[in-house]
Amino acid sequence: MTALWTSDAIAAATGGTAHLAFEARGIAFDSREVGTGDLFVALAGDVADGHQFVDGAFASGAAGAIVSRPIEQPHILVADTAAALNALGGAARVRTAARIAGITGSVGKTGTKEALADALARASKGPVHRSVKSYNNHTGVPLSLARMPVDTAFGVFEMGMNHAGELAALTRIVRPHVALVTTVASAHRAFFDSEEKIADAKGEIFEGLEPGGTAIIPFDSPHKDRLIAAARPYAGQIITFGRDPSADVSALDAIDIDGGTLVTARMRGADLCFTLSQPGDHWIANALAVLAAVQALGGDLGAAGLALADFGDLAGRGARHKIMTATGEAVLIDESYNANPASMSATLAVLGKTVATRRIALLGEMKELGEESQDYHRNLAAPIIAAHVDFAILVGDDMAPLADAISGRCDHIHVANGEMAGEALMSYLKGGDAVLVKGSNAVGLSRLVSNLTGAAS
Repeated sequence: MTALWTSDAIAAATGGTAHLAFEARGIAFDSREVGTGDLFVALAGDVADGHQFVDGAFASGAAGAIVSRPIEQPHILVADTAAALNALGGAARVRTAARIAGITGSVGKTGTKEALADALARASKGPVHRSVKSYNNHTGVPLSLARMPVDTAFGVFEMGMNHAGELAALTRIVRPHVALVTTVASAHRAFFDSEEKIADAKGEIFEGLEPGGTAIIPFDSPHKDRLIAAARPYAGQIITFGRDPSADVSALDAIDIDGGTLVTARMRGADLCFTLSQPGDHWIANALAVLAAVQALGGDLGAAGLALADFGDLAGRGARHKIMTATGEAVLIDESYNANPASMSATLAVLGKTVATRRIALLGEMKELGEESQDYHRNLAAPIIAAHVDFAILVGDDMAPLADAISGRCDHIHVANGEMAGEALMSYLKGGDAVLVKGSNAVGLSRLVSNLTGAAS
């Protein structure tokens, strides 16, 4: 297997000093993820210092390490390991001829990233590299870049933020040929004065565009014009996508079929009819964004349509599981990865279209919403009622306004934590039911899903 990095190349990229030669086939900064032949980057975090885990990384098969103090094993000695990781990511970007896409948004980043990577890979025009999991912050993005092989044909990178200025720094490392904003919504609102400020922060992604690059913007967003203004100084072309027929890439028709959607999309210069495996209006928007990016990157639209038809479930982001109960099989929709008002409404709409004897919404509180948190939670009453939810299980103190809002309109229970929610669900769940599980990461509903789906098919 060709080495991803040699010790000499790492030293040159980071300005460090190599001690004992080695070759690395992969990179990790979490010692628990280190595999044979990997480079371990000993980052100093808020909770623990990565240097404490160097011996464990080598015991797991690490070939070398980036450290800021000498060790006995093969290593690159640097002054600052975080800065070295940034430099290594930047060097990976410089040495590749890949076409690069950067993706951000309040909702749909990871799903769109995965779908775009699959769409590009389906055409077999060369290796496709993507950021794994949701590695989208100040450490995850440079790590994902540093993991990119030199012969990559397409790179797809997710970028997140919860403060102004963060995306500007990340996009200048990624230097995308295509920069895509999925949507703008009130996520991380505790750190922003308004949703307009969130749009401005998302618009920072355009600042890193390569000369002549493409900005892809949601036409249906109320912040469309704000995003276009942010893109204009940096983009060679601006492409909009959305359900509105005035968008550059739009859905001419969308028909629900067997848990997915049959979509006819109008592209620039062509129409494309394809089956989308994922249900929901939000996934139609994601698919249109993917097609716009594929076209801008020089990919194959026909292959992209096939990839969208075959696109599988994502854990925590819509994956469906069968749960056995005493009275038969129930369906669990796993949206436990995270939540904000927009994603809550979108996934409740999906629950509402799911064929079931009864519909159950197990919803965890939404974090980082700031002073308007009570209103955001209370306003979930309308999508719950519209989805014809038969029983709601509300988790966490912040759900109190919603519990009050649906009182007398929808059967519900309000509990303190995920463990209590799981007990309530299992005492209620019957065959033929469909249950949506969604909440902010801090609520820990992913553990509940894992417990429930241990024997899932």
